[in-house]
Amino acid sequence: MNTEEPEDPQRRRLREHLETILIRTEKAAPWHDEAGRLRSLVNHEGFVPVRTRLAIEDLEFLAGARQEVLTFAELTLRLLDLHQPRDAGGITSDSAHPILRCRSCMWRWPCPTFRAMTESFGGALDALSEPA
Repeated sequence: MNTEEPEDPQRRRLREHLETILIRTEKAAPWHDEAGRLRSLVNHEGFVPVRTRLAIEDLEFLAGARQEVLTFAELTLRLLDLHQPRDAGGITSDSAHPILRCRSCMWRWPCPTFRAMTESFGGALDALSEPA
């Protein structure tokens, strides 16, 4: 007897799409170090005349990177709007720190979705909070 529920086809397609983005991103070369060097080459028109050798994986990544980053940012903002704390309304001895639950999933705050988001963006958040 199979007790597992069949996976939703829409969920499966979305997961495959996200995994494809992840694989394409992992195959592309990181540009972090090059971007710093290239900033010094900006001409008086505000452009960097670049001549470089790009692998097919880099081109595939660059072709969709802007839209994919926008999509992920929008998704993250929507998830953040959905998963936020609210007073659970319970009785507590510490009125300064009431018991909180997630407005969307009703898990105790911070909920698993919010924790996953903060863990995923943890390094970026830490970098933002450090003094410049």
